[in-house]
Amino acid sequence: MTYQALARKYRPRHFGEMVGQEHVLRALINALDNDRLHHAFLFTGTRGVGKTTIARILAKSLNCETGVSSKPCGTCSACREIDEGRFVDLIEVDAASRTKVDDTRELLDNVQYSPTRGRYKVYLVDEVHMLSNHSFNALLKTLEEPPPHVKFLFATTDPQKLPVTILSRCLQFSLKRMPGALIEGHLRHVLDSENVEADQAALPLVARAADGSMRDALSLLDQAIAFGGGALREAEVRAMLGTIERRHVEELLNGIAAGDGDALLRALDALDTQAPDYRLVNEEISGALQRVARLQLVPQGTEDWEDRDIMLSLASAMSPEDVQLYYQVSQLGQRELGLALDPRSAFEMLLLRMLAFRPGSGATDGGGTGAAGAKAALAASAERKPEPAKKASASPAPAAKPVHSATPVEDAPPAPWKDPDWHGLVDALGLRGVTQQLALNCAYERREGNVLHVTLAPQHAQMLSEQLVGRIETALTRFYREKLKLKVHVGELAAETPAQKESKRQAARQQAAEESVATDPNVKAMQEMFGASLEAESVRPLDRTRSER
Repeated sequence: MTYQALARKYRPRHFGEMVGQEHVLRALINALDNDRLHHAFLFTGTRGVGKTTIARILAKSLNCETGVSSKPCGTCSACREIDEGRFVDLIEVDAASRTKVDDTRELLDNVQYSPTRGRYKVYLVDEVHMLSNHSFNALLKTLEEPPPHVKFLFATTDPQKLPVTILSRCLQFSLKRMPGALIEGHLRHVLDSENVEADQAALPLVARAADGSMRDALSLLDQAIAFGGGALREAEVRAMLGTIERRHVEELLNGIAAGDGDALLRALDALDTQAPDYRLVNEEISGALQRVARLQLVPQGTEDWEDRDIMLSLASAMSPEDVQLYYQVSQLGQRELGLALDPRSAFEMLLLRMLAFRPGSGATDGGGTGAAGAKAALAASAERKPEPAKKASASPAPAAKPVHSATPVEDAPPAPWKDPDWHGLVDALGLRGVTQQLALNCAYERREGNVLHVTLAPQHAQMLSEQLVGRIETALTRFYREKLKLKVHVGELAAETPAQKESKRQAARQQAAEESVATDPNVKAMQEMFGASLEAESVRPLDRTRSER
């Protein structure tokens, strides 16, 4: 027996097998059961959402030998012939290939004749928007007052192209795009029916690539099973679709969040070895930034996200303002990627743009590789002037005798311990990204032996992890040149954290900026002249690093 594509094999044969579109099915089922049938139906929606399928099931319901019903038997000759596409009273027309008015008139010449076998003569016109204006005009009178034995079923992906005179004569049903979860559930049912092994992480990839179309999802599933040799594997699905592993997006966003240009370009070089489609990579970054913004502002309903922990770490490393800026850069850069001669270079510029336009450039001061760090590096290199070469001596200088120390030089003993200024210590440790955020949100308590005790507020407890604590311990050991441990207690703070101090400092700067603008003579003059008012939310303190440029 020849192989049948999954999209055809699992095409619904009655309304009970339909996936989604409940709003359309409810109206049609009630109309069939209550015998309130209109003479013309228009089904609209994107590709692969069930327009033609619903129309065929409706034609079957109208012509089933057991009577008009929302539950056709599926076994009578009329039902079987409709399923097989050979029912004489179901006339399917592809309007894309029959656009001329002569084709429409030829079709309408047979409308007056009674059906040959069925109860109704059903005209199913697919892509009806492709008909010419003359064809629509020829159809108007028959569509308004058709014979009682005729039903018109129209399907289109572009209802805006239909004349208003056609729309007003039809019952219009707008079919929705399929949600990803609904597509994923149906694909899982198909895989179980086909006894195909599958990675659970592969199904969301196929569902996302289908873009709301169930037919596209089944076609992609067919292709993925063939590509995987009879199984569905995440790595093979990603290779087939041209998508990238999630860790690459995570590494890129971590580099952006930390303001670490070196790490960012290393991650990009590792990604480039896979020769990805950089427009798809940018879409992945946009999607990740959207999820980060959702976690920051409306975290409810995100508990079941598979990558929630990753998104939480990014959400704690970036401010909401930064996330909004990066998202806009990503969205605007998508158009440039489509026009770029070298997509890799264009994508690199997009990432560097995110580093350059950071609202809070203080995160990169002192060792960062953002705009401020780059400026400092350039200034430092400009100040280094090469020393003039010394003139060669006429005679070589005598070689100095080596000096041998009688006793080895020992390291100086460590200085007595003094409780540090935690804010200054965190800056001196050179921490970055999420690790830096964890340290900034801790308050120093005391030292016991080789253990430093700090407190973390309960609202930041989700940031705590052994990996981040280990990074801070490594930095402390390197800074003090002795083995130190860090113990983080979650509870009420006994002192202010560096993050709280910085927040107060920013609030004071904001208040000073608002007072400065409000008392400015020029501002007062404009207020008096134009009757204007000052919006305090629009005032921002002057960025010193930018003002120095």
